Amino acid sequence: MIIYGSVFDIAVKIEKLSDLEKLTLEPGFWDDSPKAQGIMRELTHLRNEVSIWEKVSDRLADTLELAELGDEDLRDELSIEVKTLAKAVDKLEFRTLFDGRYDEDPAILAIHAGAGGTEAQDWAMMLQRMITRWAEANKYRVDVIDQSPGDEAGIKSTLMSIEGEYAYGRLKSERGVHRLVRISPYDASNRRHTSFAKMEVWPDVAEDIEIQVEEKDLRIDRFRASGAGGQHVQKNETAIRITHLPTGVVVTCQNQRSLTQNLEMAMKVLKSQLFDLERRKQEDELAALKGEVVDAGWGNQIRSYVLHPYKMVKDHRTNHEMGNAQAVLDGQLDGFMEAYLRFRVGEGPESG
Repeated sequence: MIIYGSVFDIAVKIEKLSDLEKLTLEPGFWDDSPKAQGIMRELTHLRNEVSIWEKVSDRLADTLELAELGDEDLRDELSIEVKTLAKAVDKLEFRTLFDGRYDEDPAILAIHAGAGGTEAQDWAMMLQRMITRWAEANKYRVDVIDQSPGDEAGIKSTLMSIEGEYAYGRLKSERGVHRLVRISPYDASNRRHTSFAKMEVWPDVAEDIEIQVEEKDLRIDRFRASGAGGQHVQKNETAIRITHLPTGVVVTCQNQRSLTQNLEMAMKVLKSQLFDLERRKQEDELAALKGEVVDAGWGNQIRSYVLHPYKMVKDHRTNHEMGNAQAVLDGQLDGFMEAYLRFRVGEGPESG
């Protein structure tokens, strides 16, 4: 028995799953390999989605049958099962909040230290650790594509690839300026400092879309990898910097094993950034037509992390807050992500 709630649109997913499965059986399906691979990825995702819904639905049906027996000895067991099902349904309802076109895709995330030297660079590294802890807790794969170490401590910037279920859909809540207030460990006078760092997040759609990049529009520089880098940093010039001349977008990659791998990764990131740039340009033009003010300025902080004189993390868009600031810095971000997604529901569906 399968119970489908209209709010979850599971019937639509099952119909789409059936259509895609028929499509894979057509002659010549694999003639266009990139397109076929994209369809197979979507097919795998839909199968997982439908399987999850059906398991919960079957479990709910079994629980209802037990309840109908009216056996008093089963009351405690039923009470536990109802609570378990309630949590499962809550998780399923949460999945419906991912209404963006690219929410299911992997993410590319960048962190840039703001003005303030060592303080800001240390804060940027704290944010990198926060995101990495969150990803590890959710069993996501994290790869550092490029990183620029700080002058004395921390990092000036980092670029990471994050793969996992709804990686971009979750991480887009982190896009913006993050503000830290604390007693500086680098100030001998123990004064309070305010530091800023900026996060950027793009959907990793390079394998799913075609972006035409002309060779004449690129400047490609090779250089020797810097920083700690681990055992794979080479003494020869294996690091790559690509500059897209028409837009000024610059991508650096030095953490792969070879020049070829760094070049491939850099091109992948460049295409994702160019795609996101064009997508946002279209969104800004649409917002202007609607009479809305779009401000993506550096000073537009989305969240404050206060460690002194009290401890509190507050998101300024949703007003969601958490008193255990250290837990947030240790990666407990799901509450903030869910609050942001529910906040976005009120603004209507988005394109990405």
